[in-house]
Amino acid sequence: MDLKDILSRCDHTLLSQTAVWEEIRALCDDGIKYGCASVCIPASYVAQAAEYTAGKLPICTVIGFPNGYSTTKAKCFEAADAVENGADEIDMVINLGWVKDRKWDELLGEIRTVKTACGGKLLKVIIETCFLTDEEKIKLCELVTASGAEYIKTSTGFGGGGATREDVALFKAHVGPGVKIKAAGGIADLKDAEDFINLGADRLGTSRVVKAAKALER
Repeated sequence: MDLKDILSRCDHTLLSQTAVWEEIRALCDDGIKYGCASVCIPASYVAQAAEYTAGKLPICTVIGFPNGYSTTKAKCFEAADAVENGADEIDMVINLGWVKDRKWDELLGEIRTVKTACGGKLLKVIIETCFLTDEEKIKLCELVTASGAEYIKTSTGFGGGGATREDVALFKAHVGPGVKIKAAGGIADLKDAEDFINLGADRLGTSRVVKAAKALER
């Protein structure tokens, strides 16, 4: 697979708790240089990054992150605020306690409400697969399909487990035709990236693919 094609599917990501503007700016520079799908950054840097990139690169941020248990109203505020600040894409974490309680109507309602708060911007729904059974993952594929969100996403990268090939294949088998897949967490190298794409991932949440591209240049 062509490196340029792999890079075009990458949400070049920096979500470290100690991330500073110098690092975010460098991430944006690399995202533009290497033709990434977006940069995925903390919400507090969205406005600055949007101004800095001046439309050259989509800006993605996270809400309800990383635990997902803030209220729906809080998630909606975060989403609307991020969009107002210049975010083009929103990655939200679902309420995993509601999954364990089998509160399917509440989960679907929350995703739909957050989607509305995104004001037409792209929404990716993080279901944090490392905490879920296959039955729960399949049910969430159904809910995300019904919600109107554009993507289902495997992981935050903060939950103790990341994307697996098995989960991406499971998503591909169970999401509706309008839902795309984002694999995130633990994508270590170009071989991983290519495998996930071949299994059905349309996006990859990672910083390592750009690092691999830089290594090839050297």
